[in-house]
Amino acid sequence: MGVTGPIRVVVAKPGLDGHDRGAKVIARALRDAGMEVIYTGLHQTPEQIVDTAIQEDADAIGLSILSGAHNTLFAKVLELLKERDAEDIKVFGGGIIPDADIPPLKEKGVAEIFTPGATTASIVDWVNAHVRVSAEA
Repeated sequence: MGVTGPIRVVVAKPGLDGHDRGAKVIARALRDAGMEVIYTGLHQTPEQIVDTAIQEDADAIGLSILSGAHNTLFAKVLELLKERDAEDIKVFGGGIIPDADIPPLKEKGVAEIFTPGATTASIVDWVNAHVRVSAEA
């Protein structure tokens, strides 16, 4: 039995980063593309983000980080998803993330990283192409 309905994405701002314009732009682009978006607001802990994703039956979590804490916070979200048997929720992220940090993040399980200059269309296209793929195959 396949999953039906729109893709559900939690867009989150983990940590102490107080800049959320980019996250709001992405949330709106995903919504305008027909997805259901749950925006968690600023200063979320990894635990709050994972709790929200599980409670909302999300297909994906989009993390936005500008503070430089991406290695720690992305890893904690992935760890909590594993602990809670929710590894089917894909994690992608964006923000100010150095190119050298992207391969290690992907090795840990981050599905994709979008850096400054990525278009909203490319992010929407990626989510449409990669979220729920295994559920529909």
